[in-house]
Amino acid sequence: MIAPLRRAALVLAVAATALLTLATPAAAHGADAPDGTDYRATISGVDPDHPGLTARMVEAGARLELTNDTGAEVTVFGYSGEPYLRIGPGGVYENTHSPATYLNRTLAGETRLPAEANPAAAPDWRRIDDGPTARWHDQRTLWREEAPPAAVAADPDREHRVRDWAVPLRAGDTAGAVRGTLDWVPPPDPYPWWVAATLGFLLIGAAGLAPGGTAAGVRALRGVGALLAVGGAATVALTVARALDTGAPGVGGTLAELVTGQVWTLLTGLGALAAGGYALARRPAADFVLALAGACLTLFAGATNLAALSRAIPPAAGPATLVRVLVVLGLATGAGAVAAGLLRLRTAARAARPTPHPTPTP
Repeated sequence: MIAPLRRAALVLAVAATALLTLATPAAAHGADAPDGTDYRATISGVDPDHPGLTARMVEAGARLELTNDTGAEVTVFGYSGEPYLRIGPGGVYENTHSPATYLNRTLAGETRLPAEANPAAAPDWRRIDDGPTARWHDQRTLWREEAPPAAVAADPDREHRVRDWAVPLRAGDTAGAVRGTLDWVPPPDPYPWWVAATLGFLLIGAAGLAPGGTAAGVRALRGVGALLAVGGAATVALTVARALDTGAPGVGGTLAELVTGQVWTLLTGLGALAAGGYALARRPAADFVLALAGACLTLFAGATNLAALSRAIPPAAGPATLVRVLVVLGLATGAGAVAAGLLRLRTAARAARPTPHPTPTP
């Protein structure tokens, strides 16, 4: 059996290895999806008002989504008035000659334009999806400058209307647009959230001071296990909220997003639930399991979502305050379980040391 101190070292090694291994895919997934923003993009309406033609903002307002269930084709126009997207019964097509086809692939809009990008050229349509929905980063709905608007810089503590925007389209033979607004929303004060996370970490970690094998130690182990399970459940809820915010269609689309774009956070939450149950059952090596699951929860559920504590619009469906509560629960219970597990392993290692016998006097 692995000695308690070696288990503690293994907790840190496994967590660090997992972080290094998974950091690149996670960063790549988030490259065109923000961790949070202080700019709120809102749809005002779609003109013409056709039943089945709907629009919404997804990914914390980073993408505009247009769904066409009208049975007729809808054409979306790019930045020079050229045809950009065609959405209809045959699926979604993009015009390879439209600069918007390339600029809208990333949030920053810095894609290098190929030679064939010419808004004056006749459209060259390429099918990119067989469904009725298109999603894209549209620069008209975003604030892409490094500095905030002048009104925001002068008074950043209240909301400001940045601009009204319109994305032109044609539905059948009728010209129209998706219309909306862009507002600045003051970010929250992250200090109270950090205080809550720190207090939770200290209180849960202190449970590791209770001696193992005693009644108090058993209660402490079960208490930490139960709280870690709460953190795991909060992380699963946060993961579902993030999947919903991507605009994934229906239950099937949400499940697909959970097992692709949100898989590591989802597995972390489920692992914390399992580890909490393992500790509640007082299974062997429960201290090690708590510490390992807590480290993963801290890294992949807490640290990766810290921006939600300081941004007005987090990338998750639901009230922003609830999203922050879920992040704090994952962070506090994860870090607390690490501290409690390592303290209990250290205590067990000390108890396992042989007591030296005094040398007899001749």
